[in-house]
Amino acid sequence: MDFERVVIRPESAVKLGDGVGFDAGRPDLPEEGGRVYEIRPVGSAGELALAFGHGSVNFANIHIGDRLWKTHDPELEREVHRTYAGETPKYQRPVDWQVHGHVGSPLTLELRDEQGHVARVTSTVLLARAEKSPLTTARLAEQLGRLGGSPFRLGHLENLLEGEVIVPVSELNRLRRDAVALLDAQRAAPHRWTLRKDPEVPAPSPLAATASPPPGDPELIVLVRNLAQLDAALLAGTTTVYCDFEDPKKYREAVHTARTSFGCGGPERTIWVAPPRVFKPGEEWILQQVRSANPDGYLVRNAEHLRYFQDCRRRGDFSFNVANPLTAEYFIAEQGLERITASYDLNATQLERLLQGAPPAWFELTIHQHMPMFHMEHCVFCAFLSQGKDFRDCGRPCDKHEVRLRDRVGAEHPLKADAGCRNTVFNARAQTGAESVERFLALGARHFRLEFVNETPEAVTQTIARYRALLRGELTGTQLWQELKLQNQLGVTRGQLEKEEARQVFPGRNESAGS
Repeated sequence: MDFERVVIRPESAVKLGDGVGFDAGRPDLPEEGGRVYEIRPVGSAGELALAFGHGSVNFANIHIGDRLWKTHDPELEREVHRTYAGETPKYQRPVDWQVHGHVGSPLTLELRDEQGHVARVTSTVLLARAEKSPLTTARLAEQLGRLGGSPFRLGHLENLLEGEVIVPVSELNRLRRDAVALLDAQRAAPHRWTLRKDPEVPAPSPLAATASPPPGDPELIVLVRNLAQLDAALLAGTTTVYCDFEDPKKYREAVHTARTSFGCGGPERTIWVAPPRVFKPGEEWILQQVRSANPDGYLVRNAEHLRYFQDCRRRGDFSFNVANPLTAEYFIAEQGLERITASYDLNATQLERLLQGAPPAWFELTIHQHMPMFHMEHCVFCAFLSQGKDFRDCGRPCDKHEVRLRDRVGAEHPLKADAGCRNTVFNARAQTGAESVERFLALGARHFRLEFVNETPEAVTQTIARYRALLRGELTGTQLWQELKLQNQLGVTRGQLEKEEARQVFPGRNESAGS
């Protein structure tokens, strides 16, 4: 290696002016790179000597064996730029021509596009009988196909001329230009709206009339994130439990614990487990671990879960973002889910309309939760609590430590990792839809979910008891959130379940919390 040059064995072409960068494979060294000023062949194995501008590269940070990457190719950039720059259209849509007329009548051209727009133009010169060179289909295609400067190209041409006729070429060219301009103007015009006489009266939904069993007693479903919370939920008599653990290997123990607690007799009691919300190719082993727990069913979160667990009992989580009756029908009727969790984007008024537009038995409403605020690939546990680089050598500090992120006002937001080492930050303040539960019950909703993140077993027990009292009508929604605010010491807000017409911001509320 010369002081001013490096010798490489290229795996792809390199040219003068290309930008390159050196990869030493060491994060502690600064990145070196620059533009290639000179290329000179050396040796007999295809090696090249590259020279750079004076002072642009610190050769002390470059070592034999470092990889060299091309970071910029001016020629490629110019080619890409030509695909979108300039006034000339880069893509031309096919358009169809139809030609009408006979001797003694004007020539009529109709130009149609794929969206149904029609441009019709008529000549000011009458068609005459052709002594020679009549307007054949080939000649018309030659003249009408000259659309180079427009966003169109010739598609199908239908020649409906009667007899051998002719018109001046200048007139035919004028008609072509006028038709293209007229069609272009039609395509650029905004769509026309049709106004209803009674916009406040919504059209009846066919889904609202779908046969649905009469509503029974309300059900409280509890989602827990560790074994201690599971024990508390089971001791409280919860009939349906969802487990969403950081380590899916613990699902087997959770299922065994639940079935031991359920015993025999009494109402049906079930335990469901949730795979990680994000699935990537190569992570099938995680789904295998989840399935091997053999629970009663699975809380599915994405399309891969739908496929992988298609022969099992499944319920859909909020991540499917179901916000209207048609989407709900797709997941219930076509995908075979038992229920679907309504989108977290809906407020109380919108949830009421959803329950009115489709069978309420389809939906599960989350009425108590720490809203997930931020999701990231970066693993805070590995970065700050381990000397490792990834799950292979980090020692899984997420299994041993509890981490919270403190914001500028002192709120401590819980951080949770999943089996794929992805991290989710949850809002420190739980939020509730308790004040809307009475209305939801009146509309037929019967499935309500409580989600816990980092609560103690005592807090889980207390929260379940108060929500049961709410469903029995023994306390109001306002009393519930005020009471839990005092005992839970986290504070409860109405969050996305807040009424549109009576919006109130509580002290310390995080308005940006969302999924």
